[in-house]
This record gives sequence, structure tokens and C-alpha cells, in this order.
Amino acid sequence: MIKNLLIDLDGTLTDPKVGIITSARYGLSKVGCVVAEDENLDWMIGPPLKASFAQILNVSVDDALAEQAVQGYRERFSVTGLFENEVFPDVAATLQRLQEQGYRLFLATAKPEIYARRILEHFHLIQYFDYPYGSELTGERTNKGDLIAYILEKEQLNPTECLMIGDREHDILGARRHGIDTIAVEYGYGVAAELDAARPLARIQQFSALIALLDQHRAMQADNR
Repeated sequence: MIKNLLIDLDGTLTDPKVGIITSARYGLSKVGCVVAEDENLDWMIGPPLKASFAQILNVSVDDALAEQAVQGYRERFSVTGLFENEVFPDVAATLQRLQEQGYRLFLATAKPEIYARRILEHFHLIQYFDYPYGSELTGERTNKGDLIAYILEKEQLNPTECLMIGDREHDILGARRHGIDTIAVEYGYGVAAELDAARPLARIQQFSALIALLDQHRAMQADNR
């Protein structure tokens, strides 16, 4: 029986495109890398930020240049980019319904926890979560599998009673590492081919569809008793 929902933030609960991409361009410009305005950087939304900068700069993830780009990004994001964000339709109502149905909700984002908490508070979503888990500013737990391991340990959760909801392959593969199924949202930033290859348990086109899917799962579980 599913009791715990691990939920991604960027591309799942909110659309952070303007804030992330504008701040990413700012961070890159701080290290002398100017990206053409017509170059699509949407793929940066979701994966660990430092690894994405390293890829663009063609350096290793441990290179000082990648870290400098991250610091430039945060210079803008922590003040402005954080709130250049928009909640997807029906998110608040769906989270409230899930909470009322008895599910425990945990945020599971690669974004630094300090930023994730501020975003949830800004959009009045924080009250639906038992705890908003994210990464550290040092880069610790930016890997989704490592983050989920941390959540399972901190909350003493049984993986068979958990479900991950996210929009990128990192959510699916990170959860699978712990034997946790994933529901992929198709309105986020994971392209169809990416989700096809990652093979989530199911896919939904709007966040509110999660309720019917979980109701169906509960009914199947009850029939099997």
C-alpha cells in the first residue's frame, strides 16, 4: 500500500523556466561564456546544476570554472530568479486532497533545500509537506538517488510504501535504485524519448490526475486482500 509520496519540484509542481534559465545565462556570463539567446537551455531544468554548467563549459564537474558559474547563478537566483516561477494548474488543490486522504508528502528536489523551502512558502504550498527535502549548497544530495536514500533513512520509510512523482529521468532512475516506482508528469521538462527510455510505472498529463491514479491503485490493493 502506498503511504508516502516523494514529489519533485521543478517541472512537477512549478514551472521555474524563466528564473532558472535567466540565472543560468547570468552565471555563465560571469565566467565569460555568453550563450546565444536562441539556444535552448531547457534541458538544464531538473538535473544537478553544476554538472550542467560543466557540460556547457566543456570542463569536468570538479573544475573551478563550473563552481564559479554556480556561484554566479546563485547570485541572481537567490534574489530574483527564485520567484520567477509559476505553480502548475491544480497543484495546491491536489496536494491538499492527497494530504486529506492520509498520504505523507515529502518534497524531493535536487534544488538546494534552502531555496526549495522559500519557493514552497512563497506559493503557500509548504503546509502540505511533512518536510521539504533538497540538496545542500555544497552539492551534497544533488543526485536524486542519493537524495531519496537520505529521505528513506531520515524518515525511516519502507520503499515499498513509497511512490516518486517527477518529470525527468533522474527522478525515475533515482527512485528505481531503491525499488520505488515513479509516476512521470508529461507537462514538465522530460521529453517523450527520455521518459520512454526511463520507463516510469505510469505517466500523467496533469498533476490532478495523480488522485485518480492513486485511487485506482488503492482499489486494486483492496481487491487483492
